[in-house]
Amino acid sequence: MITYEWLYVLAGAFFAIWSALSLRDRRWGNGAFWALLAASFLLGSHVSDIVNGLLVLAMVAIAGAGGLKRSDPPTTSAGQRLDFSALLGNRLFVPALIVPITAVAGTLLYNYTPLNETALFEERRETLILFGIGVLFALAAAMVWLKPPILAPAEEGRRLLDSIGWAAILPQMLAALGAVFALAGVGDIIGTVAGGIIPQGSVFVTVVVFALGMALFTMIMGNAFAAFPVMAAAIGIPLLVEQYGGNPAVIGAVGMLAGFCGTLMTPMAANFNIVPAALLELKDQNGVIRQQIGTAVPLWVCNVAILYVGAFLLWN
Repeated sequence: MITYEWLYVLAGAFFAIWSALSLRDRRWGNGAFWALLAASFLLGSHVSDIVNGLLVLAMVAIAGAGGLKRSDPPTTSAGQRLDFSALLGNRLFVPALIVPITAVAGTLLYNYTPLNETALFEERRETLILFGIGVLFALAAAMVWLKPPILAPAEEGRRLLDSIGWAAILPQMLAALGAVFALAGVGDIIGTVAGGIIPQGSVFVTVVVFALGMALFTMIMGNAFAAFPVMAAAIGIPLLVEQYGGNPAVIGAVGMLAGFCGTLMTPMAANFNIVPAALLELKDQNGVIRQQIGTAVPLWVCNVAILYVGAFLLWN
């Protein structure tokens, strides 16, 4: 059986390669940072929480001390890339499309055909595992089709990763922070406060507070994955699902979308909003956020409507 652990090994292998390439170029800070992250993926399930915590603290120390630097390793030349673009046009996007096609088509085939009886993939992890397989298929197809230098994918990946820096693992860190907050009982405290504010029996107001809380906590914590455990424990599960009988699938999915509206409006989502501004060399560091607010606010309103209609009016 292919389990979730295989994805950790795959990710860890890539980070180990990028670490080795950085160390080869005497970029000690980058090499150490990606090596620690590789160790986290490869060994995290097999060591104690204390060891994992020490790995995280070591990465924070390297990033905080300015140990991560941008790199520009040699891959294909600018002329080669222009030649590829002129010759192939939009067909260059074919490898990128292989990834979602593999994930979606593979999931449907696996779940709705006799393949499901083979128990090839870990239950409820099929899509993520197939997403990883799609990445490998896309990489192989690009190598066979375009015939770049053998190290080009690794070097390009390192260049992009070094450009993003520590923000590349911010979603993972913040998701863990959300779990910590949930275990610490932050959701219960917010639920008690919300219970005293929301009128008894008002489903719509509860939906609005839940969606607003998802957006606001996402803006504070930088990622909806961090906000969701807190708001689900505070309002989503005890009020919307258990008390008012809402559709849990809609509440979870659309609640996350409401949180993503907050992602569009916060500098805490550095990998989405600050890093692109830096890469594009924008004069306004918050330029990306300013452009996204006009989309985020009406999108949040639409999510509230979908959440209320889909989870309650159509469900009940």
